[in-house]
Amino acid sequence: MSMSADLESLNHESTTFDYSDYYSDSPTLYHPCNDVDLMNFGRVFLPTLYSLVCIVGFLGNGLVVCLLVKHRNHTTLTDICLFNLAFSDLVFLLTLPFYAHYSMINHWIFGDFMCRFMSTCHYTGYFSSVFFMVVMTLDRYVVIVHIHRAAGYRTLRAGVVLSMSIWLLSLGVSLPGFIFSKVTDNFNYSSCSQDLENSTWNIYNIIVTNIVGLVIPLLVMVVCYSKIIPTLMNMRSVKRHRAVKLIVFLVAAFFFLWVPFNICSFLYFLKSTYISPNECHTDLKLSLIVTETFAYTHCCLNPIIYAFVGQKFMKRALQLLRKWVPGNRTLSTRDLTDSSFRKSSVSSRSSDMIATIII
Repeated sequence: MSMSADLESLNHESTTFDYSDYYSDSPTLYHPCNDVDLMNFGRVFLPTLYSLVCIVGFLGNGLVVCLLVKHRNHTTLTDICLFNLAFSDLVFLLTLPFYAHYSMINHWIFGDFMCRFMSTCHYTGYFSSVFFMVVMTLDRYVVIVHIHRAAGYRTLRAGVVLSMSIWLLSLGVSLPGFIFSKVTDNFNYSSCSQDLENSTWNIYNIIVTNIVGLVIPLLVMVVCYSKIIPTLMNMRSVKRHRAVKLIVFLVAAFFFLWVPFNICSFLYFLKSTYISPNECHTDLKLSLIVTETFAYTHCCLNPIIYAFVGQKFMKRALQLLRKWVPGNRTLSTRDLTDSSFRKSSVSSRSSDMIATIII
């Protein structure tokens, strides 16, 4: 995650020029970096996109948390994972208003502790969200492919222990973000970023973000769902086609939203560190800003992908919305669920129950 680093890089390079090459005896192709246009673009683009992501993300994930808390007496392992996934996204979204303000005025006004704290929340929310998606994938794999082994471990106690372990792991992975983040005074502005000169942090950040945050989760999804889809297709369930479509959408959303950013991040790390450290890489910086911002929209899709496609969850959501908007009687949850349940009774109940784990 390099959002703060990108802003610091832009701020630094837009105000500090290196003219040493102009006075050297040998000709050079390098020239001072001027990222003013890129900064002006970021001042408009980042706050706008961050604001949209925050509004949609808080509404969707907040509704998921409210529903799961309201129906906590009927909590299952899947509900525990959904709650933690939504809460992870909320922790991640909490940081975006601060970074939106920072990118808009080019000045960090919240102090050193908040700089470190926001960086930790940013990383913790991201990694915990990814880890809970991996857990839900593994849970679906065991329930569908190895159904006879599922009952022994899918308990509420196991869900609580697993959730606490994932949060501790996420916090441990994110702790370097707290250590290496700092506020730096640069003439007339203050910047909040990680220590860009520390090679240990740069290597750690790129490895953890790309390997732990993308490659391993993506491999788990591909392997597990490649086993789940054939099993679903062999079931006599009216829901199997819908479940397969959801799986394809789930993996595709994760891949197309996060892979472009991670590729750009890795290329920027290589070029700025090893290949051509003296170049400006303006186009690559622009790609980083755009791909990173669109990757953040994944936390807005999580409630739709993992929660609102389920009939039981949708029924509860509609009931809650009808209570919040008493005059709205156009949505009949009773008709929706009754017709759906009557339709599903045509096929095997066990097959429908397993397919419901997906949707």
